[in-house]
Amino acid sequence: MATDRLKIYNGALLLVGERSITSVSVIEESRRLLDEVWNDNGVRYCLEQGQWMFAMRAAQFTYDASITPAFGFQRGFTKPTDWVLTSGVCSDEYFKAPLLGYVDEAGYWYADIDDIYVRYVSNDTSYGMDYAKWPDTFTEYVKAYFASRICHKLPGSNEVIQKLHGPPGYPQRGLLHQALLMAKNRSAMASPTSFPARGSWVNSRAGRGRGPLGDRGNSGSLIC
Repeated sequence: MATDRLKIYNGALLLVGERSITSVSVIEESRRLLDEVWNDNGVRYCLEQGQWMFAMRAAQFTYDASITPAFGFQRGFTKPTDWVLTSGVCSDEYFKAPLLGYVDEAGYWYADIDDIYVRYVSNDTSYGMDYAKWPDTFTEYVKAYFASRICHKLPGSNEVIQKLHGPPGYPQRGLLHQALLMAKNRSAMASPTSFPARGSWVNSRAGRGRGPLGDRGNSGSLIC
């Protein structure tokens, strides 16, 4: 079931032991505190914490001729306004050739080629900010994060703080950490199967022989 701002707020309030609200416009202190987190890019912060598949976007970028680097890479690329986190930069549209020669600085990428292909976490309303695409585990993480931001300002909150942040020195025991871990695991499960890149040894043997791997033998019996 898709979430919304009110459900996020009420989920956070449930975690801190406060009563729920009927709308995001009610005159209550708890709503005001949650508004502060929301307006402080609370959801964007959560999107920054992982390579979320539901928020992943792929795009081609052509270098900006108005950008003239003083040294180093000679092509500058302006990041899109919905960029949150870079997942990968490649030189081909199929994302088979990772681009190693580039740098990521502030609002730009720099490289020596005219076009780059980037996969990135997006906070566009059709990607990361489309609540209908949020897995339940990510929704629960957002609720926990909002709760963790307001629990310090509530009366008698020591027990709640430890529940969310974990005992002193043990944040991994806190609900916030556990919720993030579960959300990341769920996102990883949704990723397509990937294979490690071939190393130089394999590449040096490829195409030289009769076997299916070009190794003058077969994959079960290599012959040097």
